[in-house]
Amino acid sequence: LVLKDGRQVPYEFAGSILKDSKDNIIAFSGIGRDITKRKRAEAELENLISELKDALANVKTLSGLLPICASCKKIRNDKGYWDHLETYISEHSEAEFSHGLCPDCVKKAYEELDKLKKRKNEK
Repeated sequence: LVLKDGRQVPYEFAGSILKDSKDNIIAFSGIGRDITKRKRAEAELENLISELKDALANVKTLSGLLPICASCKKIRNDKGYWDHLETYISEHSEAEFSHGLCPDCVKKAYEELDKLKKRKNEK
């Protein structure tokens, strides 16, 4: 629909015709409305869908079997080289690492430290 000021407005119209028994048109009924808000909402929805598709295309996921060394926990990459677990996962996902020690490793580290101190004191 084009308004008097020249602006184009999305417009929806629905109508019906009433005919007599001889198939002559005897009445016409119709209703029209401005659908600018609906068209704007549809465009926003399409834009959001497009953004979500783009985001989904950029998501990195790990799947399948990972060949991992049972001893050192390195992972064999697609080129046959062995990468540290953190390197491999960082390159194939959006995961980031922060390092710490679990209770078992803390205990082991302190035991090793105590052994080193005893050896030093024995000299």
